[in-house]
Amino acid sequence: MGGRGTGRRTRAGREPLSRARVIRAAMELADEKGGPGVTMRAVAARLGVEAMSLYNHVADRGDLLDGMVDAVFAEIDLPVPGADWRQDMRDRAASARTALRRHPWAVGLMDSRKQPGPATLRHHDAVLGALRSGGFSATAAARAVSVIDSYLYGFVLQELSLPFTEQEGPNELADGILGGLPADTYPHLAAVISEHAFGQGYDYDGEFGFGLALILDALHPDGGRAHSRPGAQGSRPS
Repeated sequence: MGGRGTGRRTRAGREPLSRARVIRAAMELADEKGGPGVTMRAVAARLGVEAMSLYNHVADRGDLLDGMVDAVFAEIDLPVPGADWRQDMRDRAASARTALRRHPWAVGLMDSRKQPGPATLRHHDAVLGALRSGGFSATAAARAVSVIDSYLYGFVLQELSLPFTEQEGPNELADGILGGLPADTYPHLAAVISEHAFGQGYDYDGEFGFGLALILDALHPDGGRAHSRPGAQGSRPS
């Protein structure tokens, strides 16, 4: 009788299977093994259920990926209404970078889904809204987001791909590269490696902020006007 009672308590205490629980398990699996490691069978095994039971909560693997991407967007801080648009874009980019470093598998999926979820749509609408409130036209706002996100995703991809380990940090890697790099053959490359990239200790946050500042300084609320279109500069009416 005692054994049966323990079994009932275990079953009663187990969190019911739900879409949110399935997506959370899939994200944990992806964080550990990468996106390709997320299969319906692997997620079911992690949850201790049969794979078929997942289909009560997600239609297929594509639907599962949709939910995972939406959950990552939900982790990104939204712009604050009424704030300066540049500060909004800085804060949002920093929050997005943190979320993408937490979930490296998500970088290539963020804008790939055909069925964006509510958190994704809320995020996009808030970012565009912050730019529109700052005086950007709809076209200029869309272009600004495209430029910022291209930089954001590219920087994170590069950041995640650099060949550092806990045992071999940037300085150790630099020493190894410079040791086999004739300075007189590649003088400029050697200078950048020794003096900038690794010589003083590579600062990811500083590098990210520097590039983002260049972009934000180049963006202006009037960016959607006709004279700013590519090819318009220097043109004269016939």
